[in-house]
Amino acid sequence: MELKDKLISSFFAFEDQIDVNNQIHQLRTKAIKDFETIGFPNKKEEDWKYTSLNSVLKEDYSIFPKEENTIDYKDVKKYFIHDIDTYSIVFIDGIYSSHLSNTTHDKIDACLMSSALHHEKYKAVIDNYFNKITPQDSGLNALNTAFSREGAFIYIPKNTLADRPIQILNFSTGNESALMLQPRNLIVVEENSQVQIIERHQSLTENPVLTNSVTEIYAEKRAQVDYYKIQNDKTSASLIDNTYVEQKQESFCSIHTFSFGGKLVRNNLQFFQRGERIDSTMKGITIIEGKQHVDHNTLVHHAVPNCESHQDYKGIFDDKAVGVFNGKVVVEKEAQKTNAFQSNNNILVSDKATINAKPQLEIFADDVKCSHGCTIGQLDEDAMFYLKSRGIPAKEARALLMYAFANNVLESVKIPELKKRINKLIANKLNVSLGFDL
Repeated sequence: MELKDKLISSFFAFEDQIDVNNQIHQLRTKAIKDFETIGFPNKKEEDWKYTSLNSVLKEDYSIFPKEENTIDYKDVKKYFIHDIDTYSIVFIDGIYSSHLSNTTHDKIDACLMSSALHHEKYKAVIDNYFNKITPQDSGLNALNTAFSREGAFIYIPKNTLADRPIQILNFSTGNESALMLQPRNLIVVEENSQVQIIERHQSLTENPVLTNSVTEIYAEKRAQVDYYKIQNDKTSASLIDNTYVEQKQESFCSIHTFSFGGKLVRNNLQFFQRGERIDSTMKGITIIEGKQHVDHNTLVHHAVPNCESHQDYKGIFDDKAVGVFNGKVVVEKEAQKTNAFQSNNNILVSDKATINAKPQLEIFADDVKCSHGCTIGQLDEDAMFYLKSRGIPAKEARALLMYAFANNVLESVKIPELKKRINKLIANKLNVSLGFDL
């Protein structure tokens, strides 16, 4: 049975496990019908021209884990940002782990989607925000909505500063021969509030895992959201990350994506600006090798005047790795005084590595400052010669140049402990000690 058919037939078993009187029952039912019509994306679609899902869809995935699994904290401690005090929402094979989590209902709500979907307390939030900005023409979004049950629900009320960062961790144990996961996250940050969030998906064995994740982020007036994605999974794991952001007047939202691991990673990241004086920031570092494949597909939709957006993606590709950057900025006629910047710079370490880059600007306003740039090249031979002439071995010189190439993306990371962790991941990925304290 093909995966699409298996998912459709599994939906009815899924519905039997949940309350059909739940407020999103009709939404789920419509979504599975949409998925049946649309299906999985393929390379005939322009946005998927350079990324095929065929290699990851051929596995015989379990749709539901056969049993609830537990993990000892000592076995996964290294995946937590444990240097600082954080809230944490942890899932094991898609099921909430209470003993690894540290949630709160105090000044903020950092808890479970299943609780929010079934609790009268959150009905107004769910009605106002759930599934409101996810594009309806995506089969992947429809599939996730149909199976939406568990994930992180983060609600920051008005005039509230989240007193510590929030970690969302998704572990897969490998107890299934192959497993498909579909986490659904909803983050609502109300007026004059702030939050920092760190997200990670991590396999603990080499068994195949396919994660189809959807995250909706709403930043109300003057809200500040910093979201960090660490993608450093095993090469048997694939991730399709769909993240959608809606911003209101004078809000600030930044999303940093660090892609180092995984077999196939596709990041669909879209920003929708709904008020003036908004700042939207999207930054990423990709360092991959072997036959890894990472695809960044971004969109910033400027619909109102006096807003800014900044995109800065760096990629380093070795062996037969494949990178894709498809970034689009749309500036509507009404969006005068827009300042939009987009940059994608790449280094091909190997002659067999590939990068497909397609930066796009669609500008319908005439009083704007918009720019985009894309570079693809190799390491600067003059810089290499200079470092080697100062006694630095070629391997270390190469790593230092690549580290310097990616470093400016790290400068905007606001959590020092996370910045230190990413530095270490980069050093490990480059397989060299950089010779200074990380």
